[in-house]
Amino acid sequence: MSYSFAPLNDEHRKPVIDIFNYYIENSFAAFPEQKLSYNYFDMLLNATAGYPAIVVEAENGEVIGFALLRPYHPIPVFKRVAEITYFIKPEHTGKGIGRSMLEYLSVEAQKIGIDSILACISSLNENSLNFHHRNGFQHSGTLYNIGRKFNRDFSVHLMQKTI
Repeated sequence: MSYSFAPLNDEHRKPVIDIFNYYIENSFAAFPEQKLSYNYFDMLLNATAGYPAIVVEAENGEVIGFALLRPYHPIPVFKRVAEITYFIKPEHTGKGIGRSMLEYLSVEAQKIGIDSILACISSLNENSLNFHHRNGFQHSGTLYNIGRKFNRDFSVHLMQKTI
């Protein structure tokens, strides 16, 4: 299957929020407990201003995933660090798309002076923990039992990749 990257923009509002809402309702990959409205997309665009943010499109133009970087912290001393978020429609996972998105964002991040990418991952999301480990992220710390979703407590693992 062939796919391409396109810059995230307002025309991607519905497919991006639909993908994100799938993970909200069905997993520990996305932290919110309830589906988000399409207005949440505006917050995503604002949070990523000046940072790489993309969608993944299949050959037929269907949005099958999205990925973005955003500032880790607003003060300038942390300007070299970004936090990553990415989600792919479940039927398209395991095909190398996540790795390609990570590589693309890493190259683009370096162009704007980012040299470290952080991922905050639920302790109950073993697929993501394994993915990040396989792709060069190292465990940097754990915030124990700080989340509760679906009546289950979870910790958040901080993972870091130097690029």
